[in-house]
Amino acid sequence: MNTLLVLSLALSSLSTAGPGGRGRSVGEPEMPLPPAQAAPSPAVPHEPPAPAPAAPVPAAPLPPARGLKPERARDLGIVIGRLAPGPNDAVTDVKGVRVGHVTLFAGEGALVPGKGPVRTGVTVVLPAEGDVWTAKLAAGSFVLNGNGEAAGLMWIQESGILETPIALTNTLSVGAVQEGLVEWMLRDHPAIGVADDTLTPVVLECDDGMLNDIRGRHVKPAHVLEAIDAASGGPVAEGAVGAGTGMTSYDFKAGIGTASRVLAKESGGYTVGVLLNANHGGRAELRVDGVHVGAQIRDLMPVVRDDGSVVAVVATDAPLDARQLSRLAKRAMLGVFRTGAVAYNGSGDLAVAFSVANRFPHHPKERAVKVELLSDFHLDGLFEAVADAAEEAVINSLLAARTTAGRDGNTSYALPHDRLKALLRRYREGAE
Repeated sequence: MNTLLVLSLALSSLSTAGPGGRGRSVGEPEMPLPPAQAAPSPAVPHEPPAPAPAAPVPAAPLPPARGLKPERARDLGIVIGRLAPGPNDAVTDVKGVRVGHVTLFAGEGALVPGKGPVRTGVTVVLPAEGDVWTAKLAAGSFVLNGNGEAAGLMWIQESGILETPIALTNTLSVGAVQEGLVEWMLRDHPAIGVADDTLTPVVLECDDGMLNDIRGRHVKPAHVLEAIDAASGGPVAEGAVGAGTGMTSYDFKAGIGTASRVLAKESGGYTVGVLLNANHGGRAELRVDGVHVGAQIRDLMPVVRDDGSVVAVVATDAPLDARQLSRLAKRAMLGVFRTGAVAYNGSGDLAVAFSVANRFPHHPKERAVKVELLSDFHLDGLFEAVADAAEEAVINSLLAARTTAGRDGNTSYALPHDRLKALLRRYREGAE
């Protein structure tokens, strides 16, 4: 029996404007700008001599929310699928999963490589209660298009286990974030690298260079430690927060999104949660609950855009092995692509999935490990759950994010909720 569990990542967070978000932030996010005020200039190549390494951007308390609690998909009457969500409709609905963010937001105006403006951050998912180094989790993964980097993914594919937290950040900060995870693990496990094995922490990335001074590598190892310290269960901050601070999806401001589904009791009552970082897709492709809304909102376009990526973490309490978790990760990407994405050549699209149902000892004394394992003939409900949760997570990321101006005045506009509601209402009335 294959006893390995697939790694599924659950990120917890409310929108950056939401009162329940956990994490630290630098500066005040931009308020929405009407189109007449936004005159972003085209990107201009910047190739000055390499500057000295910038001092770390300090973390300050998350700015207070303005106005009401951000709307999520279900607040707008958007109900994806037939399964019920968990109490938080978040990856943290899987027992033991916690999410923490550090948001870095500083400066404005022209790009000065190494200085700013800074629109980036880090998000960390703590996958289970207790120590995942000494009591590991089954994990799996799926790569739809590999134009990106996923540190630690090769070991998940080979071993079928997850033994560190999972972190998300920007492309050029993968090294610093991995260093931060290593530092945290070494602090708690002094034998690592001495009398014990070494480790390969898991870090997933997306490119936020449209808004952020990505060359400045402003995310530091200390920010990873802060995000871990801030990690909690419950509601999860979404949108332009943590690793999602500088992300754009379907040419609207996006970033972190999460959702969950719970199977009926007669189907096992299992929970599946998804946390993702949305930085993918073109405007004309965007679909919300099957409605082609992107093609009907043709303004509020960024002047500068590039192919992006989407990375997802899937968590479940169903007793799955690594092979089954990889199959679950595939279905997460199905859900993402219901929103319209097509996995362009320049996109890095992948999912990591894990299960908290079984734990595997670091150095087992027994030759055989006994685990509970769900039959493949009972996987369909989980496949449905993860696809629906991933689709809703993309929509939640778009609804949570606020208009953000970044480097060189490049502006990523928020999806206008009122226009989205009107389009969905018109479609529903026409379908009756």
